[in-house]
Amino acid sequence: MTRRKKVILFFVCLAAGGLIFAHAHFYYNTFYKPEQLYRTAIKQPPFDAVIVPGIPCDGGKWGFIMKWRVGWSVYLYKTGLAKNLIYSGGAVYTPYTEAVIMAMYAEKMGVPKEHIFTEVKAEHTTENLYYSWQLATEKGFRRIAFATDPFQSLKVEPYIKKFGLDVNPLPSVIDITRHIQVKDYQIESYKAYKLGFVSIRERESAEEQELNSKGGRIKLK
Repeated sequence: MTRRKKVILFFVCLAAGGLIFAHAHFYYNTFYKPEQLYRTAIKQPPFDAVIVPGIPCDGGKWGFIMKWRVGWSVYLYKTGLAKNLIYSGGAVYTPYTEAVIMAMYAEKMGVPKEHIFTEVKAEHTTENLYYSWQLATEKGFRRIAFATDPFQSLKVEPYIKKFGLDVNPLPSVIDITRHIQVKDYQIESYKAYKLGFVSIRERESAEEQELNSKGGRIKLK
């Protein structure tokens, strides 16, 4: 075999190995790890509060991801793993406050209002985590979890460690959530409408223009 063929074969094997590793990593974090975390959680005392990050809503029917997250959180409450639910998210991309919309759906699904809390300042995943953790600790909640889909959970876990927060990741288990029945409930979405709303895209664009006009630089999030 010539030197050129050996080099080509090496890079082909390297690429194949990378693909296999990436697939295994994705499978583990999407399917096995959430189930492992769930199995550990059910053997321990229930969480005082479970944080659920928001997702944009246009005031009409709720989307698949919101159904996924709210459905999972309600399941945790109804099975006794969560005593309280904290929905987090402001009016970020649409005029409808994400946390309030999600709280309405949770109540429709049978969670008592006194066990539902909303955090409405967060505009990014890291803020969902931090502001909700602050709210939870102010309420005296000690055992806290962050419950979302496995994909977002992967993004937030490094920040839990970075901020040194006593928060347990509890991503949804796909084998469970696919059996959760979620209807298109009728809610009073107008109650979540924020007057004077300006999209985060417009605000960040205006901020960028102002910084550029002053010769400054913006820090990418």
